[in-house]
Formats: sequence, C-alpha cells, structure tokens
Amino acid sequence: MENGLDKAKRLVYNYVNMKLEITDTHVDFTEDEVYVVWWAFILGGWKALVSTTLPDGMYYEVTYNKINQETYIDAYKKWDNVTVLDRE
Repeated sequence: MENGLDKAKRLVYNYVNMKLEITDTHVDFTEDEVYVVWWAFILGGWKALVSTTLPDGMYYEVTYNKINQETYIDAYKKWDNVTVLDRE
C-alpha cells in the first residue's frame, strides 16, 4: 500500500504533467523532480507541502481527509520573498 508521502508526490506529479502547456512538452519532467517540503498528521488525515524542480515558482498543498477518503490539491504561485526585520 502506498504511504502518504509517496501519494502526495505522485498526485502532484500527475497534476503538473496534466497542467504543463503544450509548448512545455520538451521539458523532461520526472517524478524524481517532485519533493515534499513539509509533512504533518492532522485530525486523522495528513497534509503535505510539495514542490518541484521546475522553475515556475509553484508549490502545492496536498491534504488527505481520512473521514471522507478524499485528497485535495491546492496549487499556489510564489510571488515574492521579503525579509522584514524585527525592529521595523
């Protein structure tokens, strides 16, 4: 049986492959280029933050709802990374 980490990676890989633009078909994207950044068990299910090596700035929140036996994928684009010092 597939564990949650592997499931999260597989689902994101499939999602990204489905969303790649036709002009991106030259991209040799493999499942090895999907990685889990963060993982936690939450209320009987789990949640993973997943990203890829693609230079598109995307990351994915994968949530497994054990009660309903459903998995949700939320896709986000990183727009910025700003440092805010404590003294401000």
